[in-house]
Parts: sequence; structure tokens; C-alpha cells
Amino acid sequence: MSATREHIISLADNLIRQKGFNAFSYSDVAAVLNIRNAAIHYHFPVKSLLGQAVIYEELLRMEGYRYRNAGLCGDLQLRHLVETFYQNSQRGAVCLMGALTPEFATFDEDMQSMLQKLCVAIREWAADCLEEARASGQMQFAGEALDRAALLVSTLLSSLLLSRIEGQDLFRRMVDQMLEDLGAGWRTEDLQGIKN
Repeated sequence: MSATREHIISLADNLIRQKGFNAFSYSDVAAVLNIRNAAIHYHFPVKSLLGQAVIYEELLRMEGYRYRNAGLCGDLQLRHLVETFYQNSQRGAVCLMGALTPEFATFDEDMQSMLQKLCVAIREWAADCLEEARASGQMQFAGEALDRAALLVSTLLSSLLLSRIEGQDLFRRMVDQMLEDLGAGWRTEDLQGIKN
């Protein structure tokens, strides 16, 4: 991947998380990178292709983490997921899924398909972690792990979004309540120092 392409994707990712996909333009990217719009169009003839590339990079990061940490117990992998959301809340940013899902209906089919892949991949990873944590006695919950994962992800998404409006304390309270409901032996105050 060319350096210019990488910079465009990285900046688009940041803009999506801060403003939303539909709220930024190629001109925003070009101004920051000090390039012409034509350079962006060379790599991404339509904005949907740029959005898909951003989602693809997020999927690669997540798959890389899963591969590198396959030996970690589910509880520790869930801590990483919660830590990622916690770090986003500290920066006043939302996660990519949280930034894109409200705009889903405005995307073309290809971008919708990529976003669906991201949502399913995150939910399935969370389900695998929850099931392993339950089997090892580190967490407890009723029902299917995939259903609980949907609740976990929705709590993380909503706590991140609401904390932008109501402050960090709401994020901590919501996530700590979720962790208590799961019987987790840790809370948000324990997240400091976790390494990616």
C-alpha cells in the first residue's frame, strides 16, 4: 500500500470517528494532507471505496489482535475490548462501528456489506470470549453467548456515545454495571496499564 493511500485511510478513519462518514469530504482530507482532491480520487474514485478501506483496515487490526492473542483467556481478551472502548471515551472519540452504524441506510450495498462484516466479527469475537470466560468460571450469565455478546457490544457502543454528552462517569457506571452483571472480577478502574 502506498504511503499516500495509508495516510488517506488513516485520516478518514479519524474523521469518521470524530465527525461521521457523511460529515467529511475529500476536501477535508486533502487540506490536512496538503494534497489535491484528485490524489484522493486516484486511490478512491468514490467515497464508498474509502469507507470500505477504513472498515477493512479495522477488520485487519482486530484479526491481527485475535491471532496474536489467541492463547489469552476470554476474560483478558474482553478486558482488551473494554479497554479499547475506554481509551476512545477518554479521547472523546467513538469506535468505528459506533460512528458508522447510524449512517448505515445512507451507504451503498458494498459499504453496508463491509460494515455488516465488521459488526458480525466484533460480536462473534465477543461471544467467543464470553463463552470461554463462562466455561472457565471467570464470568457467569444465562443464555447464549452470542446473545450476551450483542448486549455487551450494545452497552459499550451506547456508553461511548452517551459519555460524549454526559461525561466519563456515565461510561464507567454503565460498563461497571455490565461487568458486575457478568460476574467479572474487574472493573473500569482496573483497566489502567493494559497493553495492546
